[in-house]
Amino acid sequence: MAIHTAVIFRVELDKSKLTFGELATAINKAGGDIHAVDVFQAGKQVTILDITVQLNVNAHQTIMDTIRGLPGSSIIHMSDSTFLAHLGGKIQVTPKAPIKNRDDLSRVYTPGVARISTAIHEDPSKAFSLTIKRNTVAVVSDGTAVLGLGDIGPEAALPVMEGKAMLFKQFADIDAFPICLQSKDTDEIVQIVKAISPTFGGINLEDISSPRCFEIERRLQEELNIPVFHDDQHGTAVVILAGLLNALHLVRKSIADIKVIVCGVGAAGAACIEMLLAAGVKQLIAVDRCGALVPGTPYHHPTLDRIAGKTNPHQLHGSLSEVIADADVFIGVSGPGVLKVEDVKKMAADPIVFAMANPEPEIDPDAAEPYVRVLATGRSDFPNQINNVLCFPGIFRGALDCRASHINETMKIAAARAIASTISPEELNEHYIVPSIFNDKVVERVRNAVVEAAIDTGVAGRIPPEFRVEDQADKEPQSAK
Repeated sequence: MAIHTAVIFRVELDKSKLTFGELATAINKAGGDIHAVDVFQAGKQVTILDITVQLNVNAHQTIMDTIRGLPGSSIIHMSDSTFLAHLGGKIQVTPKAPIKNRDDLSRVYTPGVARISTAIHEDPSKAFSLTIKRNTVAVVSDGTAVLGLGDIGPEAALPVMEGKAMLFKQFADIDAFPICLQSKDTDEIVQIVKAISPTFGGINLEDISSPRCFEIERRLQEELNIPVFHDDQHGTAVVILAGLLNALHLVRKSIADIKVIVCGVGAAGAACIEMLLAAGVKQLIAVDRCGALVPGTPYHHPTLDRIAGKTNPHQLHGSLSEVIADADVFIGVSGPGVLKVEDVKKMAADPIVFAMANPEPEIDPDAAEPYVRVLATGRSDFPNQINNVLCFPGIFRGALDCRASHINETMKIAAARAIASTISPEELNEHYIVPSIFNDKVVERVRNAVVEAAIDTGVAGRIPPEFRVEDQADKEPQSAK
């Protein structure tokens, strides 16, 4: 997938040797699209221009060489808008109230704050109402599985975790803070997160490589009484289920009757399989590098052994190309090019394909489109983008608001159904099975569904006022008048 950015080139142009039209034509031929031109300094013969160029990052050097190679033009300096957006980081801590005098100081700090600390010491649950804990999430990574970049380390992961914190704030008004750890040791990561957990109301694990991510999440869920959520696993699974529910509505098939192939049994694939089974899929075949996972076959890997024991009820053997025959749904969370057009042609009528590998999907979307009824990818340049931003802000908003101790499967399925419900029957079509991340209904609906599911499953530590039965009962006589 091409990555584009805007670069501002400050160019000195000698008009006696080169016209601006010639310069613009050369930039365009080199792969740049000029969006704006500002005169920084005008002269009779020499003019200095700030030229904003939209370009593919791979064409960056080519355009620089082109400008420098033209007689009468030289680059004074340049600035990349993406790098400018990251200067000094993308988030900051700001006080909720100003400190203008000694009275303000004594109230928010010593000596007044000692009364608050005493109150929390006597009743630790008051930390939720008297500190940032109730609205703060730690975004924890060790930098071992960052985007499509792999193991790039904690410092290089920090801009990604800052971006995640921005999304929490923008979409759900949650204060999130990036915690990037200089450790790949599972025990050490668990201990560190446990040690810092008193500050936070929830833990979002991010970009931690498989299979360590499974154990880290499991142990933290067992040992902490605040929600721990590995978004790479469960966020992807929730949004895939949301899209699948709407896709099945379009093709008029029941989730209990379909045959599903899930290709890839890593972090996202395993979570997706668990959620689909919990949502009612009965015939699901997991496919890994070795082919279809078959119950009773030892794979000497706890995740593969667990998944094999829950799937493939008819014990089909063979490669992806062999077991995909008559499948209603293909979900790929694996790698580029593993699904062929010939495989899609073997699927049942009205095939549904979720090709999630990024940046290159399991099948070229343009090649697949003539043969599928519904196609979804992880990419923003095709319809039906499966994007975790649809999920994690609302899930954590709900979990924090009801002080959930865990985020369980029922809450995740409720979130998926809430996401799906934001698209009305009139809007639903093959190219619109999941809402835009900017749909302002999504977070509220997901939040409400998660709170209700947490209450129903007994993991809510408090019931928000709008969910209290007595409050609703008090309102009913008033509305009846």
